[in-house]
Amino acid sequence: MKKTSKYLIGIDEAGRGPLAGPVSVGVFVFLKHEAKKFLSGARDSKKLSEKQREEWFGKIEEAKKAGLIDYSVCLSSSKIIDTKGISFAIRFALKNGLKKVSQKNGFLPEECLVLLDGSLKAPEEYLNQKTIIKGDDKEQIISLASICAKVTRDRYMCRLASKYSEYDFSIHKGYGTKAHYTALKKYGLSPEHRRTFLKKILA
Repeated sequence: MKKTSKYLIGIDEAGRGPLAGPVSVGVFVFLKHEAKKFLSGARDSKKLSEKQREEWFGKIEEAKKAGLIDYSVCLSSSKIIDTKGISFAIRFALKNGLKKVSQKNGFLPEECLVLLDGSLKAPEEYLNQKTIIKGDDKEQIISLASICAKVTRDRYMCRLASKYSEYDFSIHKGYGTKAHYTALKKYGLSPEHRRTFLKKILA
């Protein structure tokens, strides 16, 4: 962490590519230096099994209760994705997540060093920010943000599965698997499907 930055923040998203459900953005902040050691060994959520992600999320919750870290996960719905586009939906969730974390902990943008994965960018007022290609695999705090984003979204999709049981959302989490496409051809689209991602089926 740079000496000019009081807080280190990591940001990552989950669910950019699925055919259904929201996109999820995790914003993670270290509040105390010992948080790094307590959560050492974190890896990109895509390289963890579902069970491992849940175990890590439990450890993250423990650290949050101890006041070592804080995080926020914001979702942008399939409706927002269809009306405004996936890039807008991600920016919208990212901005809201940063706002929640900063307001709750009372810090200012200029006090933060923000590390973001891939092509993500924080709002302009966060002058000290860095976008890192494959950051979820290179920076511990981005890995932790990715776990929060992924676990929260997966749990949401499992809740949707009880409402739309014919699509098996709990298994594929809305991604375009063969079984998912088969269900789409049989049952059509649910209100949770991203119509702009399924133009060929709608044609």
